[in-house]
Amino acid sequence: MTKENYNEIIDFAINKEKEAVAFYQDLQTRAKFAAQKEMFNEFENMERGHITILENIRNKGFSNLEQKEVKDLKISDYIVEIEPSDNMNYQDIIIMAMKKEAAAKNLYNNLASNFAGTDAELMFKRLAVEEAMHKLQFEKLYDDEILKDN
Repeated sequence: MTKENYNEIIDFAINKEKEAVAFYQDLQTRAKFAAQKEMFNEFENMERGHITILENIRNKGFSNLEQKEVKDLKISDYIVEIEPSDNMNYQDIIIMAMKKEAAAKNLYNNLASNFAGTDAELMFKRLAVEEAMHKLQFEKLYDDEILKDN
């Protein structure tokens, strides 16, 4: 992999994480309660942390990228996607966030398979795990706070 390709891959991933930051900033403006805004702010900060991870990878390389398995409740697999609107309720916001994290996880897993046997594969797998952890948090919220009431 050339240095130019390496930087293009890192830049692509950073841009995806910046999109996620903007997504959570938008959800903070749509959330109706302080606790919801705080939760989305935490996720925004986690996505910013991914940008830092990627910058560190750019500067220091791919060594020590820990891989782990994340449980998948698969709740988002059975829920219809929600379009953003100004009158979304808490359930709609959680569904949007679950779907966004699932899409990011799938993207990074697909990219990892395109770079099999390379350092880029390790990076994309690591990012997929991070997104899977976010998805799991939203699925647990949905299970605990939405499904329990239905």
